[in-house]
Amino acid sequence: MLYPDRATVCVSSQAGCAMACGFCATGQAGFDRHLRSGEIIEQVVTAARAAGDRRVSNIVFMGMGEPLANFDNTWKAVKRFHGDLGLSARSITVSTVGVIPGIRKLTEADLPVTLAVSLHAANDKLRDELVPINRRYPIDALCEAMNEYRDQKGRRVSIEWALIHGVNDSDRDAEELAAVARRTRAHVNLIPLNPTPGYPVRGAPPKRLYAFRDLLEELGANATVRRTRGLDIDAACGQLAARHRTEADAATPVSLSAKQPPS
Repeated sequence: MLYPDRATVCVSSQAGCAMACGFCATGQAGFDRHLRSGEIIEQVVTAARAAGDRRVSNIVFMGMGEPLANFDNTWKAVKRFHGDLGLSARSITVSTVGVIPGIRKLTEADLPVTLAVSLHAANDKLRDELVPINRRYPIDALCEAMNEYRDQKGRRVSIEWALIHGVNDSDRDAEELAAVARRTRAHVNLIPLNPTPGYPVRGAPPKRLYAFRDLLEELGANATVRRTRGLDIDAACGQLAARHRTEADAATPVSLSAKQPPS
């Protein structure tokens, strides 16, 4: 993601994803394998070359896969980004759908990276449906782990929320989210759901997106509307997955879709 004088690199930690979030193209595709640390690092090296004169200022683990399900390789890459590329820990964001054992490992690790939690629902009934890992690690336990991370590292946690029209964009959803944000002292990043072929529901329209943001702030939560990047090439948040050629579309360029964060 290019800016006038810098670049943010969104990296993948796995080929595919086992978290099975239905609104995410990667989750729809299923899990293939963990990426090795060298494969994660290679993504940043390749992107840095493509960025030209722009410096890589931030790295976000919001691409394909669940980073904390591949903790060892993810952390080896984080250490290289910090030690060899000279990035501050604050410039490295690790996103998770709420794998609590991984959050606790991150809490015990020696670098205070930014932790981002893809929440998407703030009550267990809805989150069980949207983010199936919630059945194992429900919201109360997740909030406790987020608070432990904040207290140990002195870093505010981010909450990622894909606004899905008619699913998680009501005033009641905002009230529940604000309660979680106040409880964890987290900052909320809002983004409309990006379209994927396997999930028919659309993202919240802009008017609702900003009204939702305003209501969160009225309720005492800090919230930002995040800019969507990569939508024009099916590579925005939630869209990372490969589409294979068939004889019928052999003349058409291969389109890449892809997952999570940004951030």
